[in-house]
Amino acid sequence: MTRHIDLDRLKKTHPLVEDLAQEKVLFWKNPKKLAYEDLARDLPVPLEAIYEAADRLDRFRPFIQAVFPETQPEGGLIESPLRAIPKMGERLKKEAPFLGDLYLKMDSHLAVAGSIKARGGIYEVLKHTEDLAQAHGLLEDGDYLKLASPEAREIFKGYTIQVGSTGNLGLSIGISSAKIGYKVIVHMSQDAKAWKKDLLRSYGVQVVEYASDYSLAVEKGRAESDQDPKSHFVDDENSMDLFLGYAVAALRLRGQLEEENIVVDEAHPLHVYIPCGVGGAPGGVAYGLKALFKDQVHLYFVEPTKAPCMVLGMATGLQDQIAVKDIGLDGKTEADGLAVGRPSGFVGGVMDPVLDGIFTIEDGPLNPLMKALYEAEGIFIEPSAAASFQGVLMNEEARKVLPALGLPGSTHIAWATGGALVPEDIRKEILK
Repeated sequence: MTRHIDLDRLKKTHPLVEDLAQEKVLFWKNPKKLAYEDLARDLPVPLEAIYEAADRLDRFRPFIQAVFPETQPEGGLIESPLRAIPKMGERLKKEAPFLGDLYLKMDSHLAVAGSIKARGGIYEVLKHTEDLAQAHGLLEDGDYLKLASPEAREIFKGYTIQVGSTGNLGLSIGISSAKIGYKVIVHMSQDAKAWKKDLLRSYGVQVVEYASDYSLAVEKGRAESDQDPKSHFVDDENSMDLFLGYAVAALRLRGQLEEENIVVDEAHPLHVYIPCGVGGAPGGVAYGLKALFKDQVHLYFVEPTKAPCMVLGMATGLQDQIAVKDIGLDGKTEADGLAVGRPSGFVGGVMDPVLDGIFTIEDGPLNPLMKALYEAEGIFIEPSAAASFQGVLMNEEARKVLPALGLPGSTHIAWATGGALVPEDIRKEILK
C-alpha cells in the first residue's frame, strides 16, 4: 500500500520535488552518504555473500559453455571489457571539462543477453537451477555439466520462470531460461521496444503485454507466478539473488583495473556513473564497488528527467512509497530501460549510505551521445546506456559539492548498460 502524497507540502519540505516535477536537469548530492568506516558497522549485505555468488558462477562455467556456446572463448565466463575511450573523453571535454581518464565498462556487450541484466538475471536463473537440480538429486557428484543433459532438461521443462520487465531484464531472463529448458513468461510494459518482444518470441518465450507501465507488469507477473507452485518469479525490485549477481561485477572490475595498472586510492579516486531504472542492477553494482573500494570509489546514478524515480524516492525519504506520477510525470521516456515510475524500496534503502548522488538527463542528448561514442570509438550502445555520460558532462557542477571530482588523478567509468542485441536495421535507424 502506498501512502497519500500531499504534493504541496512535499514541495515545501523538499524543494527538489518542484525541480523534478518541471523535468529540470540537475545533480542531487546524497546527504545520507556515510564514510565506509561508519557504513561497515552495519553492512546490509556481507562481502562474503558477493564472493559466494562469484564462486557459484565459477561452478557453473562448464554448464554455461555447453548451453551458451558464445561463452566458450572465455571458458564459460560472462564478463564485459573495460575499455579506455580517450577520443570520446576529448569530445566531452570540449563541452564540459573534467579531470582524469575516461573508460567504458561494456556491459552493453555481455554474452547471451547483451546488457547489464545478464549479470543479475542469469545469476538468479542459475541459482534457481542449482536449487532444483539438488532437489532432484542431479548434483550428487558435483558435475554441473550434467545439468545440460536431456535428463535435466526434461525436469526443467516442468517448471516456469516469470519476470516483469521494460526490456533488457526480460531478454536476460527469457533467453537464458528458454535455452536451459524452462517455460518462460515475460510480462512487459508498453515502454518496451517491439524488437525486444519479437526477439523473445523467437526463443519460444511467452510475452504478455500491458498498456500500463513497468510497475503494473511486475505486479501482474508476480501475482500470476504466486499462483503456480512450480513457477519462480524474478523480482527486479526485491530480489537478493539478482542484487548479488550484479554485485559480482565489482570483483571482476577490480581484476580489470589491476590488469590495466589503474591505481585506485585517495589521490586516484574511482568515479562510476550508472544509468538507473528501478535500481536493481545499478544498486547491486554500486554496492559491490563500495564493499571493495570503500572510500576510494564514488558512485552516481543517472536517470531521465521524465522518470526520475530513484532520486525522487531517496531525496524525499519515501523510497517506493512515491512514484513519478505523484508529481505529475507520466514516466514516458525514449530511454526505455529507464522508464520506471516507482523505484525499488529495497535498493533505495541500501543506497542511502552508499550513493554519492544522482544526475538527471533529458531525452534529447541521448541519441547524440550514443552517436558520438560510435563515431569516436566505434562502439554502439543503446541510447539509454549513453545516459551514463551525463555524469561526466555535469562534472564541473557536481565538483562544487564533491571535491574528489576535482582530482586530476581520477578515473571515470561510464557504465554501458545495453546495446549488443539491437538489430542492425534498428541500429542504422537510431544512428540516423
